[in-house]
Amino acid sequence: MSEFCIIGSGISGSTIANLLNKKYSVILFDKARGPGGRASFKRIKGKTGFDHGTQYISPKTKEFKKFTKNLIKKKILKVWNGKHVFLNSKKKEDKKHLKIIGKNGNNDISKYLLKKINCNYHSELKKIYYKNKLWYLLFDDGKMRSFKNLILTCPFPQLKKLSNKSIKMDANITTMIAIKKSKNSNSSYLFEDPILGWAGNENSKKRFKSKYDLWTLQSTFDWANKKINKNKNNKKENSKIMIDKFFKLSKIKKTKIYYSLNHGWRYSSNSRPLKIKSYWDSRKRLGVCADWFVGPRLESGWISAQDLFKKILK
Repeated sequence: MSEFCIIGSGISGSTIANLLNKKYSVILFDKARGPGGRASFKRIKGKTGFDHGTQYISPKTKEFKKFTKNLIKKKILKVWNGKHVFLNSKKKEDKKHLKIIGKNGNNDISKYLLKKINCNYHSELKKIYYKNKLWYLLFDDGKMRSFKNLILTCPFPQLKKLSNKSIKMDANITTMIAIKKSKNSNSSYLFEDPILGWAGNENSKKRFKSKYDLWTLQSTFDWANKKINKNKNNKKENSKIMIDKFFKLSKIKKTKIYYSLNHGWRYSSNSRPLKIKSYWDSRKRLGVCADWFVGPRLESGWISAQDLFKKILK
């Protein structure tokens, strides 16, 4: 039996798994097809695809800067250069704003951290209960597994039974499109618009060569919060709205859409940090770490996992 069971392979899950694995035996489960959580890479063919969640990393803390700098040296991460067009007058542009991405996809951090971890994907957790100092987990394959220590890295709404706090997480709708190649060489756009917040040019990340221009479009939180509940049924309509906005705001000549994909993130981020960075119940051996403890950035999940590890070691 593994000493620690971790649910989730995003930045929090992969970080805490990597840290714990240096002292304990660890096993990880995730309902997705692969690692990354909200830093997932939607692969289309070979290396071709879209960063359809986290768009890039811009380290703020000294510790995370050191961590990402080391991964750049190891060629896990790289700097995303190019012309990034800032069109949002409500925000102050930071001219030194560094954009760091995975060499092959933004889930490269999780892949790197989980290299030595026993990972089980396509494993959705259906039920949890605690009995006789053990955590019992029922998965969608019908198997019941038991562990002494359990670490959860899920979005808050899926964990609200563990807390009397109320956290509202924002949604996001992402549309990925392939269009005819144009002379536009911009790497990204940050818009000031009630519907479309961001557009990233996947070709500009220089991971692959494509006969199309691939763009990842991400909505604003406000618009997605209103549309997310019916997004599964209204994918075509919502995607069309975002695509039309993209051509209008970017001033790229409207052209044929060779294909488009829509992904709704119901629990995208929490912009209001909590007073604690992670949760650890030493009596029941239950831990929780996730970005929503600290803030909306990917770095927040890493900070939360580091904090939980320190609590476990006490």
